[in-house]
Amino acid sequence: MSTLPHDVIMDLTIRKPSSPDEYEQSRRLAGEAFGMPAQPPSEPAGPDGPGATTFAAFDGSIMAARMIERDYQSWFGGRLVPTSGIGGVTVAVEYRGRKLLAGLFTELYAAARERGAVISTLYPSAPAIYRRLGYEVIGTAEPVRVPISALARIRRPEAVITRRATAADVPAIRRLYDGWAAAHNGPLSRRGPSFPTTDEELITAFTGITVAVRDTGNSAPASGEVIGYASWQRGSDWGADAVIKISDLIATAADGYRALLADFGTFAGLLGQLSLDTSGLDVVRYLLPSSDWRPGNCDPYMLKIIDVPGAMRARGFPQGFSLSLEFGLSGDPITGIDGHYRLDLADGSADCRRLADLGPGPEAQGRLELPIFTPNGLALAYAGAQSPAAIRTVGGLWGPDGDDDAWGAIFAGRPVRIRDHF
Repeated sequence: MSTLPHDVIMDLTIRKPSSPDEYEQSRRLAGEAFGMPAQPPSEPAGPDGPGATTFAAFDGSIMAARMIERDYQSWFGGRLVPTSGIGGVTVAVEYRGRKLLAGLFTELYAAARERGAVISTLYPSAPAIYRRLGYEVIGTAEPVRVPISALARIRRPEAVITRRATAADVPAIRRLYDGWAAAHNGPLSRRGPSFPTTDEELITAFTGITVAVRDTGNSAPASGEVIGYASWQRGSDWGADAVIKISDLIATAADGYRALLADFGTFAGLLGQLSLDTSGLDVVRYLLPSSDWRPGNCDPYMLKIIDVPGAMRARGFPQGFSLSLEFGLSGDPITGIDGHYRLDLADGSADCRRLADLGPGPEAQGRLELPIFTPNGLALAYAGAQSPAAIRTVGGLWGPDGDDDAWGAIFAGRPVRIRDHF
């Protein structure tokens, strides 16, 4: 094992694990960081599953660090943006502090961009580490607790009925999720190899999926329009401290939400709490009859742009804008995206071109008389997570401010909402 001082950048081999021993090293490294199982796994560790790729740093035959990259798409501006989702970032205890992550991310970004990814996202255990690499927090995912006794007070709408979903309902469930996701910035598409591929797989992934159906007065209410759904896990406990977990609660109308919440209110007396996965100021809060809403652990979600023209072209923008904006990007430590860019916007779409290198040092940057984003500041603007004024306050944007209103307007309109963990 290496005995280099901890302030020396090590020259390690970056590659994908390729043998049973290396797969097992990867599994054990993840266990050391995130929790070892009480019992050893009965199955040997194997290669990556669909949609996932592990990148590892090797010191000879020793795996010193690893991370997993996933092939995702995320909604931004009403369009799907190819995304590199990063998870499982782990550095062995003996190798921490030796600046191994830059090499891993360099290799990972090259592979991600080759398949078309233009942004990268992750849930950080320590945001400062990833902030130095150009990631910034754009939102949070957080479960909230609501007493089930509060839900029991919700009046069930007369024009909506609820029933247990079957595989035949899954296309409608997916449409509801897609409609909700497209109205926000950040949600994953839930398409591709990392998600259930068949309708039956989605149904069996939960204790139940309940759908809210508009009652048409027919003798076959199942044929009514599905206007909401809730996917939930019951758990094994009961009593005042027992919790029923809701992963998704999505509807297109207030009565759809109320019908589903009233259903869960019928657990009063058996269970004490409902846990609901939310992000930001969820609309469900407006429909509760009380102020009971207790957030749990708040997981920050970070974004980094790894291809500036590609990310701008992929994202949607508000209709009605026809303008051109020039800007600089400075301070990216890995991806080589620093530069002078022009963004042309029309009919809800953008074209973006890199015009030139930005030039070394603040003096050269200042002579261009451009607004200059850091990678972190551009991530905040792209997600619509903060106004240009706020981004300037934290040092993510400087230079002329005459276009700040335009920058704020073109990225505004859709709040950041995150649901899926990885």
